[in-house]
Amino acid sequence: MKTDQYIHPDHYLLDELLTEEHKLIRDAARAWVKKEVSPIIDEHYENATFPNHILPGLGEIGAFGPYIPQEYGGAGLDQISYGLIMQELERCDSGLRSTASVQSSLVMYPIWKYGSEEQKQKFLPKLATGEMIGCFGLTEPDFGSNPSGMITNYKEDGDFLILNGAKMWISNAPFAEIAVVWAKNEEGRIHGLIVERGMEGFSTPEMHGKLSLRASSTGELIFDNVRVPKSNILPGRSGLGAPLSCLDSARYGIAWGALGAAMDCYDQALRYSKERIQFGVPIGAFQLVQKKLAEMITEITKAQFLTHRLGQLRDAGKATTAQISMAKRNNVEIALDIAREARQIHGGMGITSEYSIMRHMANLESVVTYEGTHDIHLLITGAEVTGIPAFTREKPSL
Repeated sequence: MKTDQYIHPDHYLLDELLTEEHKLIRDAARAWVKKEVSPIIDEHYENATFPNHILPGLGEIGAFGPYIPQEYGGAGLDQISYGLIMQELERCDSGLRSTASVQSSLVMYPIWKYGSEEQKQKFLPKLATGEMIGCFGLTEPDFGSNPSGMITNYKEDGDFLILNGAKMWISNAPFAEIAVVWAKNEEGRIHGLIVERGMEGFSTPEMHGKLSLRASSTGELIFDNVRVPKSNILPGRSGLGAPLSCLDSARYGIAWGALGAAMDCYDQALRYSKERIQFGVPIGAFQLVQKKLAEMITEITKAQFLTHRLGQLRDAGKATTAQISMAKRNNVEIALDIAREARQIHGGMGITSEYSIMRHMANLESVVTYEGTHDIHLLITGAEVTGIPAFTREKPSL
């Protein structure tokens, strides 16, 4: 069983900008990951399974809704604390962070922000401990980057809603007890519904054959005349802005998480460059290897400050969707580039499971696409700086 030797890079002494509480939270998450997850993650990745037994541990380190107020079972922490936890989780594996960020930002966040007091009291405490796991249903087989085109819909029937449709690429779906589902009412207005496992007509088939995020459980949500009580509607907000605000929170966590993956790849490459001997010297003595390492730490350092400042803006309630998109896009891009360069430094060993680099690289190929593709985030930034949206065009006449 390999030992997790990770030491986080901090070339510009960013730790000096963190509070003691921030560092305690981060270090506790790191210690738990090293002890409980690092020794088993490769086996689960190769077997395409999620280690469900670690869910209570994720709750104990505050990985589920750390910013949720204590009155609802959360830790009441700030956004930088949330980011640091996500960074430590994805430093180990993107699938681990996905499970936690879906629970936090896509399930607990909408219930906290838009749910009734009864819904908050019923669901949030159990979600915070990991006793209950949730998932988020927005993406459909034919609607990803264009969620407003969703087909999933419901009609009223007395005290119930009759829900029909399907969602796809849903993290946590196969074992989730609840799903926060976004669907159109009879007027075409989008609302959030809490669908509970056991409701007749609701099924969550698991998706197989993934070559990325293999240690994350992914499935579909199928709704076949599911009777959902009207009391399960999230009453606080409707319209597409509601699920998109949840995605802002999730993308913020991804920005931190992807940076964690980049830091892990760099740390392994740096260590290997000092240990691997070729032509009588460590390969770290060669100019081209040093070039790779220097560029890696430069991009990591830039991303660390970008992400830290974004956390400050989130805590102040000032972060915009475009700012979050910029950080998500940048950090996933540099993480992919660093993973590829780190793989080259390791030579043939870089493709083996003895090192986590190839696993990070494969995982990041999903992260660069989900919750807003790389190009869509580019267009969000473009629309922000020009004031001209470029997402749609008039259909050409035939």
